[in-house]
Amino acid sequence: MFEPELVHPVHRFAHRSIDFSRRIAVMAIINRTPDSFYDAGANFALEAAVRSARDAVEAGADWVDIGGVPFAPGPPLGAAEEAERIVPVIRAVREASDVVVSADTFLPEVAEAAIDAGADVINDTTGLAYPGLASVVAEAGVHLVLTHSLAAPRTDYARPVYDDVVSEVADFLRRKVDVALAAGVAPEKIVVDPGHDLNKNTLHTLEITRRFSEIASLGYPALAAVSNKDFIGEALDLEKQERTPGSLAAATMCAMNGARIVRMHNVRESVQAMRLVETAMGWREPAYLKHNMSDANEPAHGQPAES
Repeated sequence: MFEPELVHPVHRFAHRSIDFSRRIAVMAIINRTPDSFYDAGANFALEAAVRSARDAVEAGADWVDIGGVPFAPGPPLGAAEEAERIVPVIRAVREASDVVVSADTFLPEVAEAAIDAGADVINDTTGLAYPGLASVVAEAGVHLVLTHSLAAPRTDYARPVYDDVVSEVADFLRRKVDVALAAGVAPEKIVVDPGHDLNKNTLHTLEITRRFSEIASLGYPALAAVSNKDFIGEALDLEKQERTPGSLAAATMCAMNGARIVRMHNVRESVQAMRLVETAMGWREPAYLKHNMSDANEPAHGQPAES
């Protein structure tokens, strides 16, 4: 397993700290949009979004990511309407839990509103398409996720071409880190994300998954947003609702190659997978020890004792 040398292993959020040298955080996905990639608008109603966020926390999520606009191409959404979608959810989660809360947005005005509502992190999938976003983050002292993507927000980017996708993505992220630092964002507040599937075809994304250690080597906690994405569907010929096992495999591959945050829809299963990786690495103790720890093994849970 690759263990990256992090510039700052311990990251302090408003209500909790995470030691990324010994922890793989599970980020739950709450998209309050009528055209969400995965849930097709199931969380568009405010009550549904809040309930899903609270369920994710109960299932063990370390982090809840709340968005109001999908990455996919489409008509722009005004800042006021986007804020109306995410701010009430952020506020409800913040009031109920100390979980890390991020706002998935690229607009500085929305970021300001999200931070005022209690967001710890701004998750910008556009890689600072709006440079003013970094200044908002710096002034508030919150975290910033820098993601690789090439298209202007909500626009197509047909047939992306890379000579070496991993090297080019890593270089892009280095440059964006420099922009964020120049704007005053503290290095201990930066997370990087290679942007699985964002302006990349399946072969590109599989290459990033296989060589994720090169992204993690940048020295900042690296996020792997792999859940139920098209590269899994195309690799395995599966529809979105059938991709959970592939998503868990991809997340585990990235974690073994240095990812310290995994962005997932299926929270309970993802938490179990990441906690097992942590236990195997010796970062946490097993929940209990019983198997082959005495003169005779007790029957496994749910199995009858041998006669």
